Amino acid sequence: MDDIKASELTLDTKGKVYHLAVGPKDIAKTIIFVGDQNRVDLVASFFDDIRFSTQHREFKTVTGTYKGKEFSVVSHGIGCDNIDIVLNELDACVNIDLEKRELKREKTSLDIVRIGTCGALQVDIEPGSHIISKYAIGLDGVANFYDINFTDEETEMANAFKNNVDWPNDLALPYFTKSCERLNAKLSDLGEQGITTTANGFYGPQGRALRIPLKHPDFKDRLRRFEFNGTRSTNFEMETSALLSLSRAMGHSATTICLVLANRYSNKFESDYDTKMGQLIISVLDRLAS
Repeated sequence: MDDIKASELTLDTKGKVYHLAVGPKDIAKTIIFVGDQNRVDLVASFFDDIRFSTQHREFKTVTGTYKGKEFSVVSHGIGCDNIDIVLNELDACVNIDLEKRELKREKTSLDIVRIGTCGALQVDIEPGSHIISKYAIGLDGVANFYDINFTDEETEMANAFKNNVDWPNDLALPYFTKSCERLNAKLSDLGEQGITTTANGFYGPQGRALRIPLKHPDFKDRLRRFEFNGTRSTNFEMETSALLSLSRAMGHSATTICLVLANRYSNKFESDYDTKMGQLIISVLDRLAS
């Protein structure tokens, strides 16, 4: 078996994956993703015990137990470019022999749940509520760099989008991906399952303009009108499409649940953010631990 070159899988001086600074023994098989490194401490504050903690750049990892089940919580920062880093390095920890730089014969599958924040795309979705990403529309393009076999359902979704949404030709055509039904079933009572649009920026790519005018001011409305098999477009965020597509390609299971902070049409905003995020974290941990 060919070894994986040092330039392709970078390790630190301790032999751990470079950006995350973790090794195979440092992470659990059930992992909570959060964007904000400070939110790692919030999640870990509910653990019964902690056995590992590290941070390198914006990537912070804590591993411990909650109600007898082991979890890791990892911060990924903002954007699909960071998701690409975090997923590849976590997968390397469990599916590549880092000392020999060889793929392991037996593969390990991780359960990954991202707890994030988002903006709602439907006027009836109240700030403070939760949205589970059943599907994701990827405006980011990360998955297009990989040889990924999208499912028949995802291909059908892509075709429905092309046929029903007058998408501007000078914008990159999105890709479409689905989350893990098993994980969604565990979280199903916490909120609506919808179509999440993953943007490759916070301002223009989500229809916000401060000083530079938008080239297509109505593209946000085109997205919100799209439905697929009875599931409506619900929210904007910046990580889920890469999380879902790359996770499944690597043999992992993943989904996202978001706390709605703002409604982009009613212009309402959730001011009691910290309290509601803590409540959501406990709810997710309880369901994953049961």
